[in-house]
Amino acid sequence: MSLFGGIVGGFVGFTLLGPIGALVGSVVGSRMSENRTRRRNPNNFDHQVAFFAALFACFAKISKADGVVSKEEVSKIEEFISTKFNLDKEQRNFAINIFQKAKDDNVSFEAYAKQLYSLLKQSPNSLLIFYELLFELAMADGELHPAEEKILKKVPNIFNLPLNTFKDLYEKYVSNITDHYQVLGVDKNMSFLEIRKIYLKKRKEFHPDMLISKGLPEELIEKAKIKFIEIQEAYEELEKKHKK
Repeated sequence: MSLFGGIVGGFVGFTLLGPIGALVGSVVGSRMSENRTRRRNPNNFDHQVAFFAALFACFAKISKADGVVSKEEVSKIEEFISTKFNLDKEQRNFAINIFQKAKDDNVSFEAYAKQLYSLLKQSPNSLLIFYELLFELAMADGELHPAEEKILKKVPNIFNLPLNTFKDLYEKYVSNITDHYQVLGVDKNMSFLEIRKIYLKKRKEFHPDMLISKGLPEELIEKAKIKFIEIQEAYEELEKKHKK
């Protein structure tokens, strides 16, 4: 079942607390309140709701980092909603409301990001996709503002990603440099056999079905597919190079 099918259905049993839970509660209101007293451990649905709420909350913080939400950033948000996530009218309203609430609240980017990590720490690849989306939005106006860069530099530490992840994504989205070794996370001095072994592992880990099973919402499947294709293409290019 898709994430937003559950949201529109009424949040029966949704129990997530913390800043993300409060943000979702402020948007959906009374549909959650009657279930707050019946506690249970957050399930996969809660994690998917949290992922999307945190995504649009962090979008809001990145957009507002330089003091103003630009028209390019608004257009990028609309592109994400209509193209990457294929949201219908009601789903779009939920996402926009989350964005608007988070844009003006007093919760920090770090608070939303840390709670998301606590829910998805078993799926670092889902968190990497989340991080890439933040880079895409930050570059919507064609440049990376120092305030945006400051926030993005904090993410690898919050998400427990390799420290060079910021550098890798900076080169990809800001410097427009594509390094096939970097995409696969391999060293240039490795043998092709070692590269292939890492490629097969990454190919499995980044398969869209695997990411969904780890908590990535179905609405982000297109982004997962793009990442999967990038890994495949990088491997094919290195394969050609090693066959010469």
